Amino acid sequence: MTVHFIGAGPGAHDLITVRGLRLIERCPVCLYAGSLVPDEIVQAAPANALVMDTAPMHLDQIIAEIEKAHAEGKDVARVHSGDPSIYGAVAEQMRRLDALGIDYEVVPGVPAFAGAAAKLKAELTLPEIAQTVIVTRTGMKASSMPEGEQLEVLGRSGATLAIHLSIRNLDYIRRSLEPYYGADCPVVIAYRATWPDELYIRTTLAEMKEKVREAKITRTALVMVGKVFGETEFRDSDLYNSDFSHVLRNRGKKKASA
Repeated sequence: MTVHFIGAGPGAHDLITVRGLRLIERCPVCLYAGSLVPDEIVQAAPANALVMDTAPMHLDQIIAEIEKAHAEGKDVARVHSGDPSIYGAVAEQMRRLDALGIDYEVVPGVPAFAGAAAKLKAELTLPEIAQTVIVTRTGMKASSMPEGEQLEVLGRSGATLAIHLSIRNLDYIRRSLEPYYGADCPVVIAYRATWPDELYIRTTLAEMKEKVREAKITRTALVMVGKVFGETEFRDSDLYNSDFSHVLRNRGKKKASA
C-alpha cells in the first residue's frame, strides 16, 4: 500500500501530469483538497472509489482515513493543488506517515506561478534583466515569516517575485518593494490562474491596490512583481547565438544541407 501525494497543477484540469492522472485513475481511495482541485481531476477516480474532500477536515482526521486505507491494503491518491513542494502542507502529513510506517511517494505538479507565466506568455528570467525567481509569501496574523525572509530583505535582489497568499497585504508589499523596484515596476495579479474564471491584471506597484479593489479580488490570487513583465529591450540569449559555442554546437558551424 502506498500513499501518492499528487500535485494537481494550478487549476486547469488538463495540466496535471500523466503520472498523477494515471494514479488517480487506479487508486481505490482519493483524498483531495476540494476548494483548490478541479472536480474533473477527481472524477477520474474508479467508479467504486472512496472520494473524499479534505477541505473541512483537520490533520488527525485525514491521517485516520489513510490509516484505514492502509489496514485494508488500499492505495491512496492524496491530491493537492499546484506542486506539493510549495505551500502544500504535505510535510506534516509525511512526518505522520513516517511515524506510522506507511509508505508514500510524491508526484510533482505545475506550480501556480508557472501556470500564470504560461498564460501571460512571459519568461520570468530575461538576460541582464532578471535571472532569479523568488517564490515567497508575506507574514499574516496567523503565521509570521522566518527572520531574513521578509520582503524588505528579499527585495534587495531585484529578482522576479512570485508572492503567494498575500492579496490582502498589498500595502505592505508596496512599502517594502518600492525602494528597490520603483513605484512604476510592473506587477501582475493572477487570480485563479488557468481556471475557467481566471483573471490577470497588469498594473504597477503604485496602482495595484486600487486595481485589485476595483476587481473585488480578496483571495486565491498570486502577486507577481518584476521588470520582466512587458520588457522588450533585452539582449538575445547566448543559447542560440551563432557566435557562441557549446558542447552541442560549434561556433559559426552550420548544419550541412541534406
